Amino acid sequence: MGQKAPLRVRAVLAAGALGPCGKDLEDLSPPCAGAQSGHAKGASGRGEIMATVIFDKATRRFPGMDHPAVDAFDLEIADGEFMVLVGPSGCGKSTALRMLAGLEDVDSGAIRIGDRDVTHLPPKDRDIAMVFQNYALYPHMTTADNMGFALKIAKKHKDDIHRRVTEAAGVLGLGDYLDRKPKSLSGGQRQRVAMGRAIVREPQVFLMDEPLSNLDAKLRVQTRTQIASLQRRLGTTTVYVTHDQVEALTMGDRVAVMKDGVLQQVGTPKEVFQRPANAFVGGFIGSPAMNLFRLPLTTDGTELGGLIVPVPRTAREEDATEILLGVRPEQFEILSPEDLETPALDLVVDAVEDTGAVAYVHATAKAGQEAVPVVVRLPGRPVHGKGEQLRVTVRPEAVHLFSARTELRLPTDGS
Repeated sequence: MGQKAPLRVRAVLAAGALGPCGKDLEDLSPPCAGAQSGHAKGASGRGEIMATVIFDKATRRFPGMDHPAVDAFDLEIADGEFMVLVGPSGCGKSTALRMLAGLEDVDSGAIRIGDRDVTHLPPKDRDIAMVFQNYALYPHMTTADNMGFALKIAKKHKDDIHRRVTEAAGVLGLGDYLDRKPKSLSGGQRQRVAMGRAIVREPQVFLMDEPLSNLDAKLRVQTRTQIASLQRRLGTTTVYVTHDQVEALTMGDRVAVMKDGVLQQVGTPKEVFQRPANAFVGGFIGSPAMNLFRLPLTTDGTELGGLIVPVPRTAREEDATEILLGVRPEQFEILSPEDLETPALDLVVDAVEDTGAVAYVHATAKAGQEAVPVVVRLPGRPVHGKGEQLRVTVRPEAVHLFSARTELRLPTDGS
């Protein structure tokens, strides 16, 4: 995972929504500064601390909810790993992160960081640094003071504070804003200050809750690359929450996909993309989303328009009459108008999204007895317009098969 950071500092500030000693931001006084300075570690270094993170059936229930916000969450994050929690809004990913930070109660189960059970520890004792969606900056402090405040409370030498703040500011593009106060910064700049505040502290674990949500597209791409690179250089265990699957697939060592408070799948980005555990993961991971078709199952397999898709014996459930077939937009192959012999799926183009390098064709096809929407990715400039017909085919080995009853992935000869 790259070079380990030489020094770890115990949490003086649960960076984000907490001030000194875990107090709310409204309490700006630092009465516990002297006590917290004793948490600074000596020269033993990062290598002696195993910053594994373990969720052991951790559950969080909010009053009035029909089901837990986080339900028996089981996840083990390795020392130095970059783990991304991803899912749609309301899936429980941010709640799980806040449980790890100590900002939400754990109603049952346990959470451990290294060899410590932190389930009921306050945030200030967990040795974590957190970046929230909201900025939570001290309004009376400059950018440099906000970023270095936790180090000052920990009584670090001013030269060390200056070095860390300057390095982090350079990475985050804040070098020209170190003397500004939050009121004179844009939303994106404030978010980067919050990120820098966490980075300079060198905690055991970084927690990041959609830190790029307020950045423009260009800066988001640049910053996510920088965050991933910096994390690998430091070797700091990181838990990163996002709803953006592109961030998840490009930044994480592994990805944990959540839905309705339940963990759906954990794996490398490649594993989650190529072998989704169920239809939800297949439809959520990938942009545009996987095309899913509910089709009747016959002795020959299943039929998608004019395409006969064989279904292996290993993928056939007892008494099943239907199957869910998934095809990613890039797996469709366009047939020439002259090719009328190759079995194909006939489409009628509804709209075309031209992004320059590729085009996404939104069309309608007949699957079974229903007209269903289909998205096809085409390389280069689009040559098809609205209302035109398009014939596509797909190789049998490129499709994904899911149970129509459980929506779980079905075993095939090649998977």
